[in-house]
Amino acid sequence: MEKIVNPKIWLSSPHMGDKELELVRDAFSSNWIAPLGPHVDGFESDLGRYAGVKHVAALSSGTAAIHLALIILGVKAGDEVICSSFTFSASANPIVYQNAVPVFIDSERETWNMDPALLEEAIRDRLKKGKRPKAIIVVHLYGMPAHMAQIQQIAQNYDIPIIEDAAEAIGSTYQGKVMGSFGLLGVLSFNGNKIITTSGGGALLSDNADYIKQARFLATQARDNAPHYQHSTIGYNYRMSNICAAIGRGQMHVLAQRVQQRRHNYLFYKRVLGHLPGISFLDEPEGSYSNRWLTCITVEPSHTGGISRETIRLALAQDNIETRPLWKPLHLQPVFQVCPHYQTGVAEKLFDIGLCLPSGSNLSQQELERVRQGIVNLFNH
Repeated sequence: MEKIVNPKIWLSSPHMGDKELELVRDAFSSNWIAPLGPHVDGFESDLGRYAGVKHVAALSSGTAAIHLALIILGVKAGDEVICSSFTFSASANPIVYQNAVPVFIDSERETWNMDPALLEEAIRDRLKKGKRPKAIIVVHLYGMPAHMAQIQQIAQNYDIPIIEDAAEAIGSTYQGKVMGSFGLLGVLSFNGNKIITTSGGGALLSDNADYIKQARFLATQARDNAPHYQHSTIGYNYRMSNICAAIGRGQMHVLAQRVQQRRHNYLFYKRVLGHLPGISFLDEPEGSYSNRWLTCITVEPSHTGGISRETIRLALAQDNIETRPLWKPLHLQPVFQVCPHYQTGVAEKLFDIGLCLPSGSNLSQQELERVRQGIVNLFNH
């Protein structure tokens, strides 16, 4: 007898509203198909108003935004840039694009983000070694805001600019302020798995008009102001298309709703799984509001009777449910192993025991129940 395969439950799939197709049709009917156009301008304005930031450049990806931020801040070959270790490689890859050196900082336990005490220790050590970091890239992991008050104070004390990687954190706030608005330059991502998407895209945010003007120039192949094609600077093909921006404008209409749906997922999982021995959830510190882009658990085999993160992951995979281990720390990645790193073991431990559960805003109650049942069954055997 052929085995019945349940429908796939994805980790975090795109979720369209009613407005996106209408705006995409507008782009088609007006023949604004190429990069740039009125929806790009509109999307930048929408993002600026939402984040409370004066200037925005809509780009092809969050990675492109980080790359341009580094160029704008003058990062060159041999320079050092401090970066969270517990994150996706796109946070650090652009440092290497500039032939600069990432310096990785471990996480603290409360938010899983960059440890402020370790950050200051690393800065002091780099200065002793004659290396002044050119920038700090701080990430808000899975939508949970980092301890920005402490990190900003340290950055200010040592006069090092912050690039705020809020790729996973649109819709999150810290002390009432929107993530992406804390750094000298802020970065957003609209990749297909993010809380809102443009299919592929990102944005660079800043209150500094010159920075965003430079970003737009570099992102459109750095074409000089001339009637012919003339280039005095190396440029990049990093601008967002008008069609992608149209999708983004539609997604902005449902952002608040998507955040609430993701937070509902977290509350559901915590209610139905939080009582299980050895299963823990990441709570919000006072003053922080997470979009709960992904709901994550940690699984302590010493308290679960031997059930591990992998036990759960593989059991759910058997039921066609996608989950994923937490990020592998970048200081452990083969490509970055030679880079300086400052660690306490927090990120490595989280990688060993952490799991991201299906968290899409389009999950049905039936799908959430399937995930719950798949995990609870392991504990009932």
